[in-house]
Amino acid sequence: MALAKRRAEVDWKGTLEEGRGSFTVGKWMVGEVPVTWASRTSPAEETTSPEELIAAAHASCYAMALSLVLAERGTPPENIDVEAECTLDQTPEGFRITTIDLEVRGRVPELDAEGFRDAAESAHQVCPVSNALKGNVEIRVNTTLAD
Repeated sequence: MALAKRRAEVDWKGTLEEGRGSFTVGKWMVGEVPVTWASRTSPAEETTSPEELIAAAHASCYAMALSLVLAERGTPPENIDVEAECTLDQTPEGFRITTIDLEVRGRVPELDAEGFRDAAESAHQVCPVSNALKGNVEIRVNTTLAD
């Protein structure tokens, strides 16, 4: 049973070299960012958590990797949105990050849904954060291509 699910969102526009992105973590992130155990298990706590920060890191890294893959294939994106949800569970071995779900939405002219899904799988293979987590955390990628 999940103890908490934390979320971060990234909005990336353009290619790796020419693009820009931003991420949000909660509604309060200004200046120093406190972290507490309660932030990991209580949605009401207004501080960040390692899970939220991992989600932000993974979403932003994945958006960059996907923009790179798409540009290398000759189909640069207009926009990529990635939402990452990192789940902390209590397992028989102790507390553990068990899953990260990536919801990937993109607007890519001249590309169909199958091509977008294929690029997303390739991005998953080259994303440094995905690679750091592989073998330890189940990573699930869902894609939606905008018209």
